[in-house]
Amino acid sequence: MHSLNAIEHWPVDHAAVAVVGPDGTIGAAGDQDRVFALASVTKPLVAYAALVAVEEGAIELDQPAGPPGATVRHLLAHTSGLAFGEPTVQSAPGTKRIYSSAGFEVLADLIASETDIAFPDYLREAVFEPLGMAASTLDGPAGHGARSSAADLARFAGELLGPTLISAETAREAVGVQFPGLDGLLPGYGVQRPNDWGLGFEIRSHKAPHWTGATNSPSTYGHFGQSGTFLWVDPARSIACVALADRAFGDWAKAAWPALSEAVLAELAGA
Repeated sequence: MHSLNAIEHWPVDHAAVAVVGPDGTIGAAGDQDRVFALASVTKPLVAYAALVAVEEGAIELDQPAGPPGATVRHLLAHTSGLAFGEPTVQSAPGTKRIYSSAGFEVLADLIASETDIAFPDYLREAVFEPLGMAASTLDGPAGHGARSSAADLARFAGELLGPTLISAETAREAVGVQFPGLDGLLPGYGVQRPNDWGLGFEIRSHKAPHWTGATNSPSTYGHFGQSGTFLWVDPARSIACVALADRAFGDWAKAAWPALSEAVLAELAGA
């Protein structure tokens, strides 16, 4: 795919990108096996492990978790009321969309407690090993401490396009808007009204500005990370895109990422 050559001009030392369809990787550029810090792209991986735990009966989406009145669903949808980086309560559950890495750490601790398996091990056994993600690890906090390669994230993107580890019903719920109508701050992009999220996945809807392309459909979902990483899935087109870089998110990414996404979609539409 010619559109992927754009990463050669990114102001980074190393980058890798992959485009995935229902039958596997369509195009790739950069070292697909190089391992990058994912930062918050960790969250969709952790969320998927939580959904596996739900289907295994280890936890329930609506069981109490986190601050009083909050549930697993609230933690996954960033509506538990917990602050960004520490488990302090800033609002009542379900009233605001407060992006919270701390909430994912609370969630990971719950899963570890309910399964009697250390969460990094549970994530490996529930998600990484079944999908063949051999380069992926969780070495730090559940909100932002994973490392992975483009090849591995392409495998995860393929799972999102055609779930095998969870039911189609659970997968649909995960990428549907949870607690609709809530406003909130999208890190790096300001307050979004509304700031739609699913269960661990940010939903593009009609947000502007945004890190995906203007031509991505409103149903596009995924996540980006402050380490220079993103993963989106556009279900309207059955296409996913993964990009990893070794430069922290900033103005360069705000320019480069939407341009890449739009070029990928345009190239595929013209194929």
